[in-house]
Amino acid sequence: MSLKPDIKLHGITDITVELLNEYNIKALLLDVDNTMSTHHGTVLTDGLLKWIAKMQEAGIKLMVLSNSKRFRIEPFASRIGLPFISLGCKPLPTGYLRGVKALGEKRKNVAIVGDQIFTDILGGKIVGVKTILLTPIKLEDGWSFKIRRKLEKKLYKKYNYIE
Repeated sequence: MSLKPDIKLHGITDITVELLNEYNIKALLLDVDNTMSTHHGTVLTDGLLKWIAKMQEAGIKLMVLSNSKRFRIEPFASRIGLPFISLGCKPLPTGYLRGVKALGEKRKNVAIVGDQIFTDILGGKIVGVKTILLTPIKLEDGWSFKIRRKLEKKLYKKYNYIE
């Protein structure tokens, strides 16, 4: 199984309705940390609310899928007006499958949007949803993140992504 994402973009607002239509994507599972805000942050990435409204107007279904606990994700999801799954256990299939079911779409029409190859993209590949990898908003300080990001850099080179 390849860990190469189906789509690689800089930020969440770079995802367009036209791009999703091109890939026949009707619903998105959205990571939070370093995708819609900094890691454990509360400040929304620029243009996020406008982007969400645009996606919803186009009929794209949206749901938050995070490994964080409910007390972190519920206020965030409420603030942006989206349903959520906390403790998603990414990259394990459980959270993805719950999300796909809740969105009411077939796997082939759903994509995961996130910043980490070894959680978001790996899990999406395991489950059979499309994958959209974003550049992290801000790199994390923790040692486990540093190891994962170092490994991700090698894959970025392999996939010819400039970072």
